[in-house]
Amino acid sequence: MAELPTPDWMECYRQRVNADPEMAVIGDWFSLDFKLAFEGDAWLLSVRAGRIVDIVHNPRFDRPARFTISAPMRVWSKFIRPDPEPLYHDFFAMLMRVPDFGIDGDSLAAMQNARALHRMMNILKTMEPLDGRS
Repeated sequence: MAELPTPDWMECYRQRVNADPEMAVIGDWFSLDFKLAFEGDAWLLSVRAGRIVDIVHNPRFDRPARFTISAPMRVWSKFIRPDPEPLYHDFFAMLMRVPDFGIDGDSLAAMQNARALHRMMNILKTMEPLDGRS
């Protein structure tokens, strides 16, 4: 069974995003707060100029997010792996074809930042799989 992300796992994700040369180029205008929700376990990512400047686990109501990308752990564990199966290989494929994967909230803000958001999701795919399989 897939495990929920830990603070260390999310910190590693932050470091990868912030060190990514492509994000340095395409992230200039990507400045907002959004959440990644894993089975209801939420992480608020504060992004400024394409860099993650803060991460808050299960934020309170006073830390709003423009949008939330959410899915059950069984979906995330198919995406966050080196060899994802069809439909789980890409953020946009999942958004269009995986019913349990979605964006809630200001989807316009998400799509206005689609290139940088897509890159962040591709970096997420390179993380250690949450199901312990490599």
